[in-house]
Amino acid sequence: MAAHNNNNESVAGIEDGNWAKKSAEHQKQYQHLLKRADKTKVLKKLPDLHEEAFSKIDCLQCAACCKNYSPRFKTPDIKRISKHLKMKESAFIETYLRLDEEGDYVVKQTPCAFLGADNYCSIYEVRPSDCERFPYTDEDVIMKRPHLTLKNSTFCPAVYFVLERLLAIDK
Repeated sequence: MAAHNNNNESVAGIEDGNWAKKSAEHQKQYQHLLKRADKTKVLKKLPDLHEEAFSKIDCLQCAACCKNYSPRFKTPDIKRISKHLKMKESAFIETYLRLDEEGDYVVKQTPCAFLGADNYCSIYEVRPSDCERFPYTDEDVIMKRPHLTLKNSTFCPAVYFVLERLLAIDK
């Protein structure tokens, strides 16, 4: 781990479960940070912050992303997943997907049909690229798409954690 990573440092709300409330309260601070922060400096910090976040947060304890939102299913995702499920692409689309208002394929309903009661994904090894990359806390997406980052911070504790650490570093 990076030298600045101190697992004894905590981010308010993570341990006590109040992170979603705190994230809602900090939206304007996050927005301001994402607008004015030095992109190069932030991008250098992201890999370590991402690693630190996931040393503290277990996605299997949460799965809010799979329960409440849908990734985009791009053509390569549809091909890969339908092949894995031994389905025709058209049958896969008809069974599991719909077109959203932006013309992207998304799951028909939430929670995702592939999410098990144990929060494990039944297609994890072939999951959509959006799922594989989520929550984008180690990518430039966090800066390039601030509206997405702000939205994600309200339901993903890892995004909240990274933004809180960036705020603390920025002070």
